[in-house]
Amino acid sequence: MNQNHKAFTYLPQTIPKARVLITVKTYPKPSGKYVELVCTAGLLEGEQWIRIYPVSYKFLSDDRKYGKYSWIELDLMRNLKDFRPESYRPGHGIDEDIKVIGKLGTESQWAARKNYILKEVFTSMNELIKLAKSHQNKSLAVYKPEEIIDFVIEEDDREWKDKWLAQAKQGNFFEANPSNPGEERPLIQKLPYKYSYKFIGQGDTKPRKLSIEDWEIGALFWNCLKRTNWDETAANILVRDKYFKTFREKKDLHLFLGTTLEHHSRSRNPFIIIGVFYPPKSAQISMF
Repeated sequence: MNQNHKAFTYLPQTIPKARVLITVKTYPKPSGKYVELVCTAGLLEGEQWIRIYPVSYKFLSDDRKYGKYSWIELDLMRNLKDFRPESYRPGHGIDEDIKVIGKLGTESQWAARKNYILKEVFTSMNELIKLAKSHQNKSLAVYKPEEIIDFVIEEDDREWKDKWLAQAKQGNFFEANPSNPGEERPLIQKLPYKYSYKFIGQGDTKPRKLSIEDWEIGALFWNCLKRTNWDETAANILVRDKYFKTFREKKDLHLFLGTTLEHHSRSRNPFIIIGVFYPPKSAQISMF
């Protein structure tokens, strides 16, 4: 094991009745054991970054389904299969009794959300990567680029990896919904495109490119596809219009960044974009 993977005290081993402000939900991926899994991240008590995995969001009852900027309560325990200090798992297994206890709205130009999320903002990717490679193994952060240069759309595989499909089929590809045994829900569709931002940050001498793996952008593509009568080119024009034009011109865009367990140690830059934070730009008060 890499020296950097040795103990770094971040949070206790177990956290009973943890209150977490959810800021991130990644696009679901197939799982043989749990059918579909979602990586969730947020701020414990609104202060410290925490990752919650695995969560079988697909089969949560309606009263336990949480959106972004929801406050949830659940018991947590450190994920011993993950050396990253922010990583926890539901304390009582995948069927943990998650309680949704509130939600932050968008009043006053997202004032309440900004109060929590913008407490620590990085402007240098080099600084953030250094922390990820240090004994801290930092793997979650808010990042503010100096300039978004481009929004890249690339074709991707239209089916899940064979090994993932095989695992899902072994676990029953059309798994019954435990809250309604007579209902079956098919596996979520694979996004046929990859989305990325190209940007410049503090200290950068050339643009960086990071993929976006947020659930929100996947949902946007499927919604735009319906709106355009299943025209993928037209749908992607709408996706680009929101993520490149609207977010750059009208929003104070920040990026939620996270590392993947697989690439945290081996990749030069282990971060991907796991979400976007886009409060409206503050109105400028004229001095004249």
